[in-house]
Formats: sequence, structure tokens, C-alpha cells
Amino acid sequence: MLNPTIGAILRNLREAKSLLLREVAASIAIDPTLLSKIERDERMPTREQVKALSAFYKEEEDSIVLAYLSDKLVNELEHEDLALQAMKIAENKLKLKAKSKK
Repeated sequence: MLNPTIGAILRNLREAKSLLLREVAASIAIDPTLLSKIERDERMPTREQVKALSAFYKEEEDSIVLAYLSDKLVNELEHEDLALQAMKIAENKLKLKAKSKK
């Protein structure tokens, strides 16, 4: 898979460190069932959970946040016929906003 989901990334990080779901969940104060659903892409984590998990795994936060944001966009737009066109327009808008902030 070229661009793994946030769930796959988090599961791979946990398994690479040979940790149990309950160990990770306890350390960031979430329910193990919730973490399991996140890892299976049945539930999206919150931004705060993403930050906590990246800190726990000592991973570069940007790469995990990028996976989170891309999944969030896909989940929101996957059933829209004009999704790709809308994303291109949104990309241009974001570029303009970034320019105006400089």
C-alpha cells in the first residue's frame, strides 16, 4: 500500500514495538476498544489522540498527522462525484491563503 491509513500506521508502530493494545491505550488514557477500532480504520482518532500517539511512539508528528488529515479528507469526500475537482480548488485556495500570510 503506497499511502497507508492512519490505522495501519498506528498498528504497525505498535506491533513493531511488540506492545499490546491495552498497554498503548493505558499510556495515552483511551479505551483499548477505541484504539482497536482506530487501528482497524473503523473509527477516526481525534487530533489530540493522534498527537498523543505520535508522542508515545516517538515518531515524527508531521507524518502521522499527514496520514490522519488525508484519511479525514477521503472519509469526508469519498462519495462525492466532484471530490477530486473540489480538492484541486481547495488546494489553490490554500496556496492563496499561505501566500497572503507571508
